[in-house]
Amino acid sequence: MITVFQAIILGLTQGISELFPISSLGHSVLLPGLLGWHIDQHAESFLEFLVATHLATALVLFTFYFKDWARIVKGMFRSLAAREISDADPDAKLGWLLVVSTIPAGFIGLLLKDQIRGFLLSPGSAASFLILNGLLLLAAEWIRVRALRRGDTAVDAVERTEENDHRIARRLSWRQSFNVGIMQVLALLPGFSRTGTTLSGSLMAGLSHEDALRYSFLLATPIIGAAALLEIPPLLASHNGALISASVWGAAFAAFGAWFAVKFLTRHFKTNTLTPFAVYCIAAGIIGLLIIR
Repeated sequence: MITVFQAIILGLTQGISELFPISSLGHSVLLPGLLGWHIDQHAESFLEFLVATHLATALVLFTFYFKDWARIVKGMFRSLAAREISDADPDAKLGWLLVVSTIPAGFIGLLLKDQIRGFLLSPGSAASFLILNGLLLLAAEWIRVRALRRGDTAVDAVERTEENDHRIARRLSWRQSFNVGIMQVLALLPGFSRTGTTLSGSLMAGLSHEDALRYSFLLATPIIGAAALLEIPPLLASHNGALISASVWGAAFAAFGAWFAVKFLTRHFKTNTLTPFAVYCIAAGIIGLLIIR
């Protein structure tokens, strides 16, 4: 059973690492092993605890982007009424781009999530995939630098005056949005980050770091929220007072960690890159493997 102290540490870690490109699932699997906590990570109670922390993270994201979501949803309804998706309505287009990006991970996640995580939910696999996550972040930065040198992602005068969402809707194609969704499938593996994979896919599609982060956060909100809401009823129906208490504590600190992550990353990616997070993932994965062995 998870203690309150463990719930606080795991919740805070999850809230930060879910939105940082460093894999929340990887840290949730790796951390108990490194600290010597005897937690059955294959037990339903542990997965239900993680679900509660994910729901808290989704609620924080939804709160931060509530006005944006209201505008995007209105745009989608306008496009349905007009029976077309027009570049003249960037809010509507962005909404449908997010839907397209959601399809791959949502479909494959429903089919294979339990099989993948049940087979690979171990500290060793999490540390190994954490290293690969770091290499992916470095690869995305390398591809973007090459594109900048070729002039493929040059920012024109019009883009500098556009709002973020309008710029994203104009730059991102339907195929590229689907490719971002394909990249997000990697996050089913413990050690690959949902934020990291979507950031990488968005950078490869030509978005700036700031716009890629915004697209990643908008994309994460319905995916994390929907997945968590589906699992909350079993948690409440369990009538396990200790588990529910631990989940509440974990969710509260996950919300605080998520709030901090949004604030920090929004400032960070105005001028900085994924490289520090890539170095951290590679180093943490290597150290984790050495300690485990």
